[in-house]
Amino acid sequence: MVPNSQQTETVHHRVCPLCEACCGLEIKVSDGRVTSIRGHAEDVLSRGYICPKAVALKDLHEDPDRLRTPLIKRNGIFEAATWEAAFAEIERRLPAIRAAHGRDAVAVAVGNPSAHKIGLLTYFGKLARALGTKNVFSASTLDQMPKQLASGWMFGHWLSVALPDITHTNFLLVLGANPVVSNGSMWTVPDFRGKARALQARGGKMVVIDPRRTETAALADAHHFIRPNSDVFLLAAMVQTMFAENLVQLGPVAPWVDGVDAVQAAVGSFTPEVVAPRCGIPAQTIRELTRTLASANRAAVYARIGTCTQEFGTTASWLVDVLNTLTGNLDQQGGVRFAKSAAFATNTTGKPGIGKGVTTGRHHARISSAPEVYGELPMTCLAEEIENQGVGQIRALVTVATNPVLSSPDGPRLSKALESLDFMLSLDIYVNETTRHADVILPGLSPLEELHFDVAFPQLSWRNHARYSAPVFPAPVDHPPEWQTLLKLAAIVQGQGPYQDALVLDDAQFAQDADRLFGAHAPAVIAATQGLHGPQRAIDVALRTGPYGDQFGRKMDGLNLEKVMQASAAGGIDLGELQARIPEMLRTPSGKVELAPPALLQDLQRVTQALQAPAADLVIIGRRDVRTNNSWMHNLPTLAKGPFRCTALVHPTDASRLGLTDGAMAELRNGSRCVQAQVRVSDEMMPGVVSLPHGWGHDLPGARLRVAAERPGANLNALLSDALRDPLSGNAVLGGVPITMRALN
Repeated sequence: MVPNSQQTETVHHRVCPLCEACCGLEIKVSDGRVTSIRGHAEDVLSRGYICPKAVALKDLHEDPDRLRTPLIKRNGIFEAATWEAAFAEIERRLPAIRAAHGRDAVAVAVGNPSAHKIGLLTYFGKLARALGTKNVFSASTLDQMPKQLASGWMFGHWLSVALPDITHTNFLLVLGANPVVSNGSMWTVPDFRGKARALQARGGKMVVIDPRRTETAALADAHHFIRPNSDVFLLAAMVQTMFAENLVQLGPVAPWVDGVDAVQAAVGSFTPEVVAPRCGIPAQTIRELTRTLASANRAAVYARIGTCTQEFGTTASWLVDVLNTLTGNLDQQGGVRFAKSAAFATNTTGKPGIGKGVTTGRHHARISSAPEVYGELPMTCLAEEIENQGVGQIRALVTVATNPVLSSPDGPRLSKALESLDFMLSLDIYVNETTRHADVILPGLSPLEELHFDVAFPQLSWRNHARYSAPVFPAPVDHPPEWQTLLKLAAIVQGQGPYQDALVLDDAQFAQDADRLFGAHAPAVIAATQGLHGPQRAIDVALRTGPYGDQFGRKMDGLNLEKVMQASAAGGIDLGELQARIPEMLRTPSGKVELAPPALLQDLQRVTQALQAPAADLVIIGRRDVRTNNSWMHNLPTLAKGPFRCTALVHPTDASRLGLTDGAMAELRNGSRCVQAQVRVSDEMMPGVVSLPHGWGHDLPGARLRVAAERPGANLNALLSDALRDPLSGNAVLGGVPITMRALN
């Protein structure tokens, strides 16, 4: 063994891949092991900030439960296998199902971690296209699809999301979001707490509206409780008040806004007095909030998961940006603006200021008829599509970094459905509550063994930037990166067999893509990227053709992969704060901000009907902890230690009337669905509302998550119906669901 004094310490700078904050890290390695993880003070986005998840990267890399070799299930038992044997098993079983029952007999489901892994994100589509199936599902319909759909209809693209200009705003209104914990969601803003305090230090104010006095609410200047699933009523009343009190001022974007009069007519009946009983917020408070927002110099409204995961998620998300527009804060400094990503952003390519917009309903789910949105069907349709026989029945499933048995409503039903499949293939680093049903599991690499470059999150960032992360450790020589695995799977599906060279497949695919995108210039592009493969080549092309790119040598000071890689040790390349981008970023067919999409105006009729229904006595919502925003993080000791976090928060008034005591167990029931959870009595909850965190329930047989199983917790989603969804976006309803609760002796 080498004495400590002679060990060589190396320092590596990379971006954390564990949540949307994307913080820059400084990782020290000695003798082949991580010895330190801290924030990188020079990182252009996070400036040294990190949360506990980043430190847990060491746990993830070293986790003995993390899969290092493929598994094949034989006689109901997983056995370690070679990659060759695993691919051979897939070729033996998967193409035969597709040939016998059609393309739609094979479904694919992809989870949130894929957004943080460029190999999965950029190559998953190649497998999906090879399969040709309409049965594509993702975690987006458990989380964010309402925001993406509303943004797509208004601005022309799914990732054209209006972001608070946090460093300049003087009034921030936050609904159903907890950015102190998440550091942004559909908004990449590391160290939100520090930025919020800076807002207050310059005389600004932050107001939070939430059924729980969250960590963000505790920091705010004011907090108002709101009944879950009533955000849409509050927002509609605020828009109505804007018109009724002549507060509307569009500002400089006025020439590019269509539909103001249609919105005014549509919200006319939603007065504060009408909605107040359902919201739980007094009418006078609604009016005062609206006046403050309208009169503030530089203001922004931000809403996220709590607003999205309800039956009016898309309409509520739309009304957020209607408010931002009517108050004159759209595309303005200190209001809401749009990021300008260095690579991969559709709203920076093509003809500026106009486009095709977004389309939904190109096909529908076979059983529920739910429309396709952004190329996928609701995750909550997966179980019924497996269970019900007939043409198009799902008989095989490919899952990619997803655990819907825990993360999707009615996990027990889905778990039973997965058992009935003819074949299931999972690309995952764990045997979890979902992948335990698989016939073959193909593991990915440790995040520290592969390159990292964020594709989606620079399109949602508080500041424009470009950063690249090289691997910290070399990958095992016999372990292919996930992008190569996906290419080989696509080849198997297309009848080319399991023995194709992934690099040859990649070169052939890139040549086709280059010919389609660059035409006569394709040979020059191929020559300019010689020596690059896979995601690296994709990054280089995207950077070079992006808004800051070198255009393959035509702009000598422009970006390319080499420049971004060289800048990584210094924290990346700062591309500046958010700037005005309307009209050039618009991709709507009209070239305008579509303030009144017809489907959303029509949905207000459904909102009107719901307003007449009485509120339930007791409803449940989820919550997020800084350490546990994904189920697999419960298996990392650094994040699992400390107080037990899967508790049911109950207001003292509710606890008293229901006979619940702090620390005792209780049964939570929704019809025939029930779970048991430990009670924590807390006045941070609104009376009539219970909160149980999302992603727990690690007590199912066959999963191999030893740390998580020590304190399994209760699965919130086992209480929820998979039939409840926002009909526009297909997003699952995860909050505001009526329950009953009783003490357990």
